[in-house]
Amino acid sequence: MVESSRVTSLVLHALAGLATVLFSFFVANAHLYRGDWQGSRTTWLEWVYYVTAVVSVCIGWYFNQKYVFMYPEQASWVHYTKQLFDTPAGGSMAQDAIIANVVLFPLWTIIDGRRRGMRHAWIYFVMSLFTSFAFSIGIFLAAQERQLRWNARGTA
Repeated sequence: MVESSRVTSLVLHALAGLATVLFSFFVANAHLYRGDWQGSRTTWLEWVYYVTAVVSVCIGWYFNQKYVFMYPEQASWVHYTKQLFDTPAGGSMAQDAIIANVVLFPLWTIIDGRRRGMRHAWIYFVMSLFTSFAFSIGIFLAAQERQLRWNARGTA
C-alpha cells in the first residue's frame, strides 16, 4: 500500500510538472515556438538554458525519488522542508533557495515577463513547484530569449 502511494505521488507530481511545461510551450507561448517567423531558430544561449534545465530536473528527480522511497511514511512538503535545515550549511542554502523561489521568482517572471510581452508568465513559478527551481529558470530564460527576438522582429 505504501509502495503504491509513493509511486502514485511521484507520478502525479511528474504529470503536474509536465502539464505546466506543455502549457508554457503550447498554450501560453505557442507563437514563440512556431518556425514561421524570422529569428525562430534556437540560439546557442537557448540551448544552454534548455540543457541546464533538463540536467537540473533529472538530478532533482533522482534525489526526490530517493527521498520519497527513503521516508515513505513521513514524505511530505513539510518533512522535506524541515530536512533542508538539518545542518547550518543546508539551512543557509535552503533559505536562499526558498526565498528566491517563493518570493523573487514569481515577482521576476510576472513583472519582467509582462514588461517583455510574455503571455501567462506566472506559469514558470507554478512550474517550479512541480519540476525544479533551476529547470523553471532555464525554461523562463529560454522563453524570454525567444520573446526578445519576437519583439525585435516587429521593430526591425
